[in-house]
This record gives sequence, structure tokens and C-alpha cells, in this order.
Amino acid sequence: MANFDHASTVQDGAARTGRGGQAGYTYLAVLFAIVVSMAGTSGAVQLWSLAQQREREVELLFIGAEFRRAIRSYYEETPGPAKRYPAELADLLKDNRFQVTRRHLRRIYVDPMTAKAEWGQVKSPQGGIMGVYSLSERAPIKSAGFRLADQGLADKSKYTEWQFAYSPQLPVAQPSGPGRPSTPVPVSPGVPSVGPGNPGR
Repeated sequence: MANFDHASTVQDGAARTGRGGQAGYTYLAVLFAIVVSMAGTSGAVQLWSLAQQREREVELLFIGAEFRRAIRSYYEETPGPAKRYPAELADLLKDNRFQVTRRHLRRIYVDPMTAKAEWGQVKSPQGGIMGVYSLSERAPIKSAGFRLADQGLADKSKYTEWQFAYSPQLPVAQPSGPGRPSTPVPVSPGVPSVGPGNPGR
């Protein structure tokens, strides 16, 4: 009888040990699945965040171009020979220099990087605002492949360095010849002129 009880006890202990080992393996499997799931979720969140940032960059480039166009319009349409930049961004919305009010910009856009309608201002040496830039100190994703007007934004370390400014075109004299006076030709900043020493492409 004693031997039977001892054998039963050993069997029960072995069964409990087997169940405990199985439970341990199950716990580890569940834990591993949770870790894998969290890693996958973290990766998905990171990819989503990068995609969102890229979309905001596209929007920032569009808005910056709109500000540049509006500042150019305000500057070039200045009454009289002395051109000038707007004293404040609100002047782009309502230009009172004319009998009939002109609007160079529909609204002051919200900065997609800060979600605020606040912009850094690029001041002109002659006075006024010649450009704007985002107040975000975040590092850009885009560093190359900009269009011609935005080539100065390449390889910048933060969005505050993405400046959207308008500078009037500088006149460059063409080579003169017999009976051909030297005539100023407007050339966009950063675009090389074409001449004998620079035949272009």
C-alpha cells in the first residue's frame, strides 16, 4: 500500500512538472509574440511618421512658393520707380498703395511644421520683408532634388534654414559690338548667363 501511494505521488509530481513546463513555454511564446508585435507596431508608427513629415514638407514648399510669389508681386507692382518690400505680412493681404485695394495673398498660411500661422521673416537690407521661413528646428528629410527656385534649400540641417525669399533680378550686360549697344538682360539669380565664355548646354 505504501509503495502504491509513493508511486502515485511520483506520478502526480511528474504531471505537475509537465504542466508547469508547458505553462512556462506558453508564457514565453506569448511574451515573444508581444515583443514581435510591439516591434512591428513601432516600425509601422515610424514609417507613418516619416510619411507625414514628407507630406508636410511638400506643403511647406508650396506655401513658401506662395509667399515668395506674393512678395514678388508686391515688390514689382510698387507705384513709382522706387521698389519696396512689404513692411509686414499683412500688407500682402491688403495693399492700400492703390486707389483700389490689391491682394497679393489670400491668407497668412499656417506653417505645416508648427501648426501655427507664425513665420520667421527674412529682412531686406533696404527695409521690409523679402521672405519667410518656418520656425521649426526639426531636421528636414528632403535634402536634394529641389526645383530651380528652391535650390538654395539643399543640404540644410533644419527647417529654419528653408528660406523662401524674393530678390529682384540683376541686369547683366550682353557683349557689345559694332552698332550694337550694350543692353541689360535680366537673369535669374543662380542661373549662369550664356556668352562666349559660357556657351551653355
